[in-house]
Amino acid sequence: MTKHQLFNNIVKKQSFLCIGLDTDIKKIPVHLLKEEDPIFSFNKTVIDVTQQYCVAYKPNTAFYEATGISGLISLKKTVKYIRKNYPEQFIIADAKRGDIGNTSKMYARSVFDHADTDYDAITINPYMGEDSIRPFLVYPNKWVILLVLTSNKGSHDFQLATCSTGEYLFEKVLQKSQTWATDEQMMYVIGATQVKMLTNIRKTIPNHFLLVPGIGTQGGNLKNVAKYGINSHCGLLVNSSRQIIYADFSKKFAEAASQEAQKIQSEMAKYLARYIHLE
Repeated sequence: MTKHQLFNNIVKKQSFLCIGLDTDIKKIPVHLLKEEDPIFSFNKTVIDVTQQYCVAYKPNTAFYEATGISGLISLKKTVKYIRKNYPEQFIIADAKRGDIGNTSKMYARSVFDHADTDYDAITINPYMGEDSIRPFLVYPNKWVILLVLTSNKGSHDFQLATCSTGEYLFEKVLQKSQTWATDEQMMYVIGATQVKMLTNIRKTIPNHFLLVPGIGTQGGNLKNVAKYGINSHCGLLVNSSRQIIYADFSKKFAEAASQEAQKIQSEMAKYLARYIHLE
């Protein structure tokens, strides 16, 4: 999917919502455990009732790997279901890969070379440098999303460490990585709890899309993310996972997920109109 196609879908849906499919077999409604594939049944229902309010889905691969082969089968079925039924959706493999070049080449094949895992993007840890990123960049219309400044408490341990040049380490990653790919193929993860950094980040990368986790349960504020992060092509994919998919644990979970997604989308529509004056 191209940047232009993604932006067009944002305009169409008046939304820059990404829904994280962090599906935990121990958290889904108990009545689904009777299904042949409980994880897929849960995902399918959530997708069907939220797809009109979002532009992207982000399965976190660890949640599927945790249950072994059956979880990977559920993940494959989930991706294929989105592709077949809602092809306009941007699908992110939240895998946080990052290894030496020959290993990264295998990781790239696993997400971009197979019809069963037809992702648009993958999250990558950039701290092993350029050769760990290059294998993912050879695929046309596929994206790498670099973890740069995350929402977790531990982000302060390294990402906000000061280099000898006086800049933060994450700022050095932003600067250097722009020599690897353009804003047509590279995005960045910036946690919603790091909103005070967004003004300076936008000075460095004014045109790139940002994947922003951390609103809702993690304490991030959508209003401020939009205020300081939106650019002329929106430039944001704001992720919400638990707030939507675990809005309810009863047989009414689908209705609750739909309502929560719609609430976020409605708020996003206001910010789009305010900051980039969409028709």
